[in-house]
Amino acid sequence: MSKVSLKVVVAGRTYPLTVQESEVEKVQRAAEDINKAIKQLQDNFAVRDMQDLLAMTALQLSTRGAKASAGAATPPPPPEADYSEATAALKALSDDLDALN
Repeated sequence: MSKVSLKVVVAGRTYPLTVQESEVEKVQRAAEDINKAIKQLQDNFAVRDMQDLLAMTALQLSTRGAKASAGAATPPPPPEADYSEATAALKALSDDLDALN
């Protein structure tokens, strides 16, 4: 399978990624979910700090995912799964947010 370059916007920042062609829609959907959750938190709470919003969103989406998978037995990710690019993008986001404080 071929890899493609993709730019996703999360919390108003653009992140370049290289993903498997079959994962493009999944990654774009995940970015949309994150942005929608951030917007919802901004609208419903007096939180304006982006790092706080990202942390709250991460907790919200993680618990939603945990609830969904609790009812179904999901197999572990395949051994060839490589999350290094996503990890690096999240680290860069965290570093950028830390630099703002």
